[in-house]
Amino acid sequence: MKYTQLIALSLTSVLSTFTSAQTTLITNINGYTINNDTVTRFAAIKFKDDTIAQIYQKNHQPINCNGCTVIDGKGKTMLPGLIDAHGHVLSYGESLMQADLTSAKSEKEAAETTLAYANKNKNLTWIKGRGWNQTQWSKNAFPTAASLDKLFPNKPVWLRRVDGHAGWANSKAMELAGITKQTKAPQGGEIIRDENGIATGIFIDNAMKLIEKNIAPLTLAEQKTILANAMNSLAAQGLTSVHDAGIDSKNLEAYLQMSGNNNMAIRINAMLYLPSPDWQQTLKYGTFSTDNDMLQFNSVKIQADGALGSRGAALIEDYSDQHGHRGLLLHTQEDFERYVKTAMKEGFQVNTHAIGDNANKIVLDYYEKNIANSKTQHLRHRVEHAQVLRLVDIPRFDALNVIASMQATHATSDKNMAGDRLGEDRIKGAYAWRKLLNANAIIAAGSDFPVESPNPFFGLHASITRQDKQNLPEGGWIKEEKMTREEALRSFTVDAAYSGHQEGIIGSLSKGKKADFIIIDNDFFTMPEQDIWQIKVLETWVNGKKVYAVDSNSDKI
Repeated sequence: MKYTQLIALSLTSVLSTFTSAQTTLITNINGYTINNDTVTRFAAIKFKDDTIAQIYQKNHQPINCNGCTVIDGKGKTMLPGLIDAHGHVLSYGESLMQADLTSAKSEKEAAETTLAYANKNKNLTWIKGRGWNQTQWSKNAFPTAASLDKLFPNKPVWLRRVDGHAGWANSKAMELAGITKQTKAPQGGEIIRDENGIATGIFIDNAMKLIEKNIAPLTLAEQKTILANAMNSLAAQGLTSVHDAGIDSKNLEAYLQMSGNNNMAIRINAMLYLPSPDWQQTLKYGTFSTDNDMLQFNSVKIQADGALGSRGAALIEDYSDQHGHRGLLLHTQEDFERYVKTAMKEGFQVNTHAIGDNANKIVLDYYEKNIANSKTQHLRHRVEHAQVLRLVDIPRFDALNVIASMQATHATSDKNMAGDRLGEDRIKGAYAWRKLLNANAIIAAGSDFPVESPNPFFGLHASITRQDKQNLPEGGWIKEEKMTREEALRSFTVDAAYSGHQEGIIGSLSKGKKADFIIIDNDFFTMPEQDIWQIKVLETWVNGKKVYAVDSNSDKI
């Protein structure tokens, strides 16, 4: 089915659901929203169908609501729906169905966890998993196929690193892929080899395709099932909208069908991955948003480099802990500029993954040139992660109207290895939230799930404290880069909405905007900051409909 037909189907189905008006009033709430750059408190909210009709700042204010459905909020705290500006919904959904290696404390434990998963899923052709992180292991070294071969001599195994930028294969998987001593890594990829030139089982960035091309792709029906499960899980954690950072045309088709059938728990702002199959044709269909604004398509995602943990982030100088190595640029400069130019010409916002200082410099250089040529400064192009910056590049974000799309939990996860990778000087421009804010840059917050947990309260806690969930290190890691509570909430609401060109409908709670909000079990602004990560979501509402409740069998808060 063509996109134009799918869009028409989506609009028809959505319009048919709003034939009768439903007005709801929630009273007795401890509400916070950020309007006009200030935190506004409110005590009640009234919405008609999917749109906010009124915010009431005082409980004793007369409320005219004849025929309303009235709900007592019982004094609980309400916030605008939280927005994750960078996540991977399909990958997250798949991770819920694969071996979870995030807790593995060694190569042996990761292999044994994979075996336990395989024993519960004996019908699988491939054993897949995600989440291992060798920097958390005592040996701090990449794992090898040998440890998997002992447990899986005849079945292929493929385990992605926590950042998604490296994969660990067993010998059977490499045999199916035809990996030999003569196999060359593609541009922007690396095959880790031993002293004899034999592949150890670790494939970095673009080299992962050598293994993954042998795994059967998901069907459209499978994608929709996985996406629905993922979105329900995300709603339960307080997210009402996600910017899906890197989909393909099939993924977009799945979303369109789900939107047309009103089968999306949360809003999706989809970024088309460049390059992916049929990407140029897909761009020519143009930008669009469904009538209920549950699905928006107006941006692309490009990857400039790899990740810091797997030493794929592209640095200007050598890694401090690996002489002679400067990371990976995933595209030739000619290809990268072609992707940027094409997307800008077609009127799409360009969002580029850049972690190393060299990747960030190159992205900003090409943005500066092509924004001027295409006159697209108004599209608010983005740098995804903006993780390691030269200090001289920080003011360029505001000058170019480029948004820094960042993930606070990356800092608290990376703090134990980032200094080793970067050294004392480069670390000054790494995870530099305060320096960016002081330079008038806009930060859109996210998590990069499933690399990190999608729980937005983990990100809010990390933004404010610069600490992990054990509240370490004391005082915070590079504490001068902390955000205030208001700034952190802005990054997950108003500024995340702005980064997706949706500030007119979501991001704050005010008359005329969408009724997207959450009810939580504690007061975000007055509770001890070290406990923010423990906030629990009681209810999540999207488009004026409750899509999650702690007690799903009750309307009670």
